[in-house]
Amino acid sequence: MKFKLIVAFVNPDITEKVIKTAKKAGATGDVSMQAKGSGLEETSFLGLSIQDKTDVVLFVVEEHHVKPIIQSVSEECSLEEPGNGILLVLAIDKVVGLSKQIKKIRDNLKSKQL
Repeated sequence: MKFKLIVAFVNPDITEKVIKTAKKAGATGDVSMQAKGSGLEETSFLGLSIQDKTDVVLFVVEEHHVKPIIQSVSEECSLEEPGNGILLVLAIDKVVGLSKQIKKIRDNLKSKQL
């Protein structure tokens, strides 16, 4: 099996929706953390830069699940609207610790026509 890492930088207001949507589309788990970031238009108050709160959500997924997860999250969470978020996918060379998820991934792959 080949795995990919989907990284989501999302508005905290939609983090739970992103996670639920990704799991519905085939993700078997997630890691989320709070962060701060800025976009094209930097905001300031009294000369101090203000960074917006954002959440970073990580999904290690089997490569066949990447496209449906990206499409579902993008559409259902309106990621094309400014300020909602960004998704990116990174290759993973090796992964350990997914023994519980492997069975579910295999079952998902059997039920889907690739």
